Amino acid sequence: MLQEYVRNPRGVQLFTCSWLPASSSSPPKALVFLCHGYGMECSDFMRACGIKLATAGYGVFGIDYEGHGKSMGARCYIQKFENLVADCDRFFKSICDMEEYRNKSRFLYGESMGGAVALLLHRKDPTFWDGAVLVAPMCKISEKVKPHPVVVTLLTQVEEIIPKWKIVPTKDVINSAFKDPVKREKIRKNKLIYQDKPRLKTALELLRISMDVEDSLSEVTMPFFILHGEADTVTDPEVSRALYERAASTDKTIKLYPGMWHGLTAGEPDENVELVFSDIVSWLDKRSRHWEPNERVRTPPEPENKHRQAAPTKITRVTSSSGGTESPVPAHGQPQRRGSCLCGLGGRPHQQQCRM
Repeated sequence: MLQEYVRNPRGVQLFTCSWLPASSSSPPKALVFLCHGYGMECSDFMRACGIKLATAGYGVFGIDYEGHGKSMGARCYIQKFENLVADCDRFFKSICDMEEYRNKSRFLYGESMGGAVALLLHRKDPTFWDGAVLVAPMCKISEKVKPHPVVVTLLTQVEEIIPKWKIVPTKDVINSAFKDPVKREKIRKNKLIYQDKPRLKTALELLRISMDVEDSLSEVTMPFFILHGEADTVTDPEVSRALYERAASTDKTIKLYPGMWHGLTAGEPDENVELVFSDIVSWLDKRSRHWEPNERVRTPPEPENKHRQAAPTKITRVTSSSGGTESPVPAHGQPQRRGSCLCGLGGRPHQQQCRM
């Protein structure tokens, strides 16, 4: 794992890391950019993910959001969600702009809240990304847990007075997210993971972002693959179904895993984790390609009043060896509409002043 620090426009030092295929003579098939979940981090929690994808031939790059992991800033304090997205956008594009990577396919990989980050990165620049892997994405707060509007109003009135107060009650998410007890305790001992109560402004930012996405799911146009455990109690599988059904993407797939929890890649028994990564690599392999320079010419966005004609939708459901269901959609078109956008080996660390 190679590590370095970059500095964002607000002067905050952010930790970044990368994993590359072991053979220097074999360039990466494509680039994968990690967006971690709320309170999580890349260097330890997502290390196995980075290694697995690099072993499969991919160049993998991650960044700890401001206030998360090894990055500087108040612990798990999200003052503005768009700042977090902008930091990822700058760092990820700085990698894509490197000469050796310009002809590579580039994919976003988001887990939990990172799924929201990936969708927002797509909204920020709809033609830039070649696809996204969304693992139990937080793309909407389930109605089951959404606070009453009166409560939200009261909290909003004091958010600028006590923005960093840890006053939001919450359940032990680690207990609810990670099924394997040994892996669960290892995650609990990770000091880089934030395990305290959410801060007031952070909670409100997440709520606002998740409410916004409900009005913009149909504006998702990039290829994507959603993976979700059917027994997930942290992010609602039905919300992933909503994203899948409403997105305008012509290449979209969802796979639901019976009996699996929220932590598909880090909290399940080994055989389940291997199945999930096998599905991810298979999806990436089918979409990775070499791009010629003239193919990267950006297409101007359609005028807001010009809607695409909807094409017939064909959904084929197949059962996987694990009993999961996978639903590829070969052709689907929906009119887009404007709206608010959504939405968690070897090298020495060194500081780099800019690139952000």
